[in-house]
Amino acid sequence: MTGPIAREIERLLESAFAPSLLEVINDSARHSGHMGDDGSGESHFTVAIESAAFAGKSRLERQRMVNAALGDIPGERVHALAIKARAPGEQR
Repeated sequence: MTGPIAREIERLLESAFAPSLLEVINDSARHSGHMGDDGSGESHFTVAIESAAFAGKSRLERQRMVNAALGDIPGERVHALAIKARAPGEQR
């Protein structure tokens, strides 16, 4: 079952990047009891996203683009967010 934060992440990234691939993976269970675990079950995520918007951008630029699209989610509402962003045709 997908929680409200995961659904919001999906919605925001779909809107911002029209991705050809989007996976929002909830890693929170692997961090249960660790720093940043707020007990919500939605504290740690991995995002794998493929979009033409990332073509010609560096890894850092891509991460900044994703973080900007997510607003206050990274760092405030979610403790940890791993981002795997690529342009179509790039290797995983």
